[in-house]
Amino acid sequence: MNRILRGAAAGAAGTTALNAVTYLDMALRGRPPSDTPERTMEKIAGLVGVGIPGDGATRGNRLSGLGALSGLAAGVAVGMAYGTWHAVVGRPGRLGGPLLATGGALLVGNGPMTAMGLTDPRSWSVPDWLSDVVPHVAYGWVTASVYAATGD
Repeated sequence: MNRILRGAAAGAAGTTALNAVTYLDMALRGRPPSDTPERTMEKIAGLVGVGIPGDGATRGNRLSGLGALSGLAAGVAVGMAYGTWHAVVGRPGRLGGPLLATGGALLVGNGPMTAMGLTDPRSWSVPDWLSDVVPHVAYGWVTASVYAATGD
């Protein structure tokens, strides 16, 4: 259980790094935020039959908040899975740890949006890929580093 909790904390730190790199990219390039988290939450709500209350901006703000919260939850969950990997499989190594955490974050972050047809990574441009992959690499590196620094 300790490794899972360490993984959750490491995943939260990794999520902070991912968000910081994303916001820095937005600030430097002047690009808008992605709307796929909001569209994902809207689609999930429709699939499970839960309405998002409010009209116009109020509903949009709720979806924005839910999208951000889903990203935080995903980052913590990937961190917990990373801790579980350590407990069950063993240490993934200096390079393997960040790669494992990065891959998990990319899969959990992009998988549902792709599966629901909200995005298609095959159609992304190089800048699109970089604006997605670089923050996830930051997530993986920070998650693995914080996990390693907190024990074992």
